[in-house]
Amino acid sequence: MAAVMNQNVDPLISAESRAEIDKWVAKYPPEQKQSAVMAALRIVQDANGGHLTTELMDAVADYLEMPRVSAYEVATFYSMYELSPVGRHKICVCTNISCMLCGSDEVVDHLKKRLGIGFGDITPDGKFSLKEVECLGACVGAPMLQIGTQYHENLTPESIDKILDGLD
Repeated sequence: MAAVMNQNVDPLISAESRAEIDKWVAKYPPEQKQSAVMAALRIVQDANGGHLTTELMDAVADYLEMPRVSAYEVATFYSMYELSPVGRHKICVCTNISCMLCGSDEVVDHLKKRLGIGFGDITPDGKFSLKEVECLGACVGAPMLQIGTQYHENLTPESIDKILDGLD
């Protein structure tokens, strides 16, 4: 395990998260520890129930000794980061060209009807949230979506229902 890279520790980042971040920091030259910002943001987001707060982004930036605005730039650019709460199961639906041509509109319509929510919303029970994303890099299996770390491809309304019914 890598040693703690920054003695200026923010209590918002748990010891476990710091240890995981330090493993990423150790992959880069000491003067480039900010290169671990993407991993660090993911780690603290996961530890915070799936979303980042300004305070958490500040803590990551401070821990990596980088400008806070640089952490904000990363967190607002990439669709994997959430700046508001999400459901226990965040459903990311690709609506880019390959998925669109293969029926992502039908996928989106079915999900909105089935869940009773739109993009950016959370079901009242907190189980699902729905997010539109540009590309998940699985064009060959279009239309597709991602739930957590799992990709689901070649979707139909029937396969979507089966996927959703299988979630806790």
